[in-house]
Amino acid sequence: QVPLVESGGGSVQAGGSLRLSCAVSGYSYRSNCMGWFRQAPGKEREGVAAFCTGGSTIYSDSVKGRFTISKDNANQILPLQMNSLKPEDTAMYYCAAGRAVIQPLRVSDYNYWGQGTQVTVSS
Repeated sequence: QVPLVESGGGSVQAGGSLRLSCAVSGYSYRSNCMGWFRQAPGKEREGVAAFCTGGSTIYSDSVKGRFTISKDNANQILPLQMNSLKPEDTAMYYCAAGRAVIQPLRVSDYNYWGQGTQVTVSS
């Protein structure tokens, strides 16, 4: 089974942008939702954005209006465009896929996880 692989993390100043990508080949047919999650040091993993069957998108309140999730079916990639980044966005970002997701931003609904990519936003 090919793992989920994230890329695109890095360091940026507050107000800047980053674009994360996740290679999701082999997961589209077995998942009703794919999402991005993040975990800051000392904090629990939290849902950031999800893309579900039919094209519906869900965002956490903390990123709504700044982040955009999409799905590139031709290249089997799940991008997350992050604009107007803030220091509180600093975290390890994970891509995930779920077979039977009920709550798209709930960590426990997801079955498959990538290794993560680090995002650091400096003030």
